[in-house]
Amino acid sequence: MTYERNKGVGDYGERVAADHLRSIGMAVLATKWTCKFGEIDIVARDGSTLVICEVKTRTSYGHGGPFEAITGQKAARLRRLAMHWLEVHDISPPSIRIDVISVVVPARGGPVVERITGVA
Repeated sequence: MTYERNKGVGDYGERVAADHLRSIGMAVLATKWTCKFGEIDIVARDGSTLVICEVKTRTSYGHGGPFEAITGQKAARLRRLAMHWLEVHDISPPSIRIDVISVVVPARGGPVVERITGVA
């Protein structure tokens, strides 16, 4: 797969994930938030909980499922990014959660979205 195609698939997955979060009543506060430490795909609010979302998009399970891409190292990076986001925005929510959203885009049919809450 080319870089442009991978980026396009990833961008599509992030839009699908954000739409999914909105459809279940969450407020999307930011998408593709970047800093010198990396990128947060989606920052959302679920009631009073701030939710940092990592989106993994795949077109098949040929290289494993999307959730398999979340390693301990990736989870630690997400925690650091979450703390930096809070510092930059000078807010202290009562609780913070990290979710992973899997978007699988099959050759036919609509995308399949799954979410695991509180992964890190």
